Amino acid sequence: MATDERTILGWREWVSLPDFGVRTIKAKLDTGARTSSLHAFKLKRYTRDDVPMARFEVHPVQRSDAASVEVEAEVVDEREVRTSSGHVETRPVVVTTLQVGDARWEVEVTLTRRDEMGFRLLLGRQALRGRVLVDPQRSYQVGRKRSEVVRRSPRSATPPRTSKNSPRSSKTSPRSQEEE
Repeated sequence: MATDERTILGWREWVSLPDFGVRTIKAKLDTGARTSSLHAFKLKRYTRDDVPMARFEVHPVQRSDAASVEVEAEVVDEREVRTSSGHVETRPVVVTTLQVGDARWEVEVTLTRRDEMGFRLLLGRQALRGRVLVDPQRSYQVGRKRSEVVRRSPRSATPPRTSKNSPRSSKTSPRSQEEE
């Protein structure tokens, strides 16, 4: 029998989104959700050099709007997502680096208002699959809260393109997915 080398995490963890300048944000690891979502407000969509973009702000501290980080990122897709209340909404999708403890990997997150939700970041199965195991009886298995917030306005998470015709993602069609 092979040994599973994946990290065991709790149902909630302190994580970082270094591409976005977010040094710490509390995330809910939700294996019942397919996609991940990030609380984004002041969301503005636009096109730069034929590339769909989004500029938005993130409140990394739960239940507080005192600190915010402005982010600019390429929109790689749009997804239809069924919310926890059963409504379907179309959301922009961006790619960023997720850091959990010392491990880092790219994840897709949808952008939406999560004011009424308990966590500013929800990590779904697609972000966790093959990398971690979630123990619902545990919390905060890696890392501790870091109160510092990196302030950069705006923080660009999109590296410069070498060609206008080389898409960062081949995903272009909306898909229906359950999230929360």
